[in-house]
Amino acid sequence: MNAGPYKVVLSGLDELSPRDLYAMLKLRVDVFVVEQKCPYPELDGKDADALHLRLLAGEELVASARIRKPAKSDPAARIGRVVVSPEHRGKKLGDRVMVEAIAQCERLYPHSPIKLSAQSHLQRFYGSFGFVPVSTEYLEDHIPHVDMQRPAAIASE
Repeated sequence: MNAGPYKVVLSGLDELSPRDLYAMLKLRVDVFVVEQKCPYPELDGKDADALHLRLLAGEELVASARIRKPAKSDPAARIGRVVVSPEHRGKKLGDRVMVEAIAQCERLYPHSPIKLSAQSHLQRFYGSFGFVPVSTEYLEDHIPHVDMQRPAAIASE
């Protein structure tokens, strides 16, 4: 997939090279753990069954997101671990990653709503993509969050 000067790659965990996996995990830890000063278990056991959307500038990872399929206990697809490299902020890459992640969810799971757990200060950002709050604010790893959901692309019959 091509997204202008950026290449969009969607891969399962087993399809990632060791270097690609390292770059993705390093970016997530650098932003979510180090930059946000939030020690939490980044390796949460959910990557193995997820799809990993990566935005590349040449071979450099500039942004990524994790997509999880609907579960028996919850019919919603999930987008999470949305991250943009600090060196590439201000280029609307967060928008680009979200547009791509939503498109992939709608392609793969058209009858499923899409959920995400948003840091509360990002509600307006996610709201611009059709997500609405579906929970009250709560603390996750000492950071205020709110659950948000976007309706299914195709209504279930």
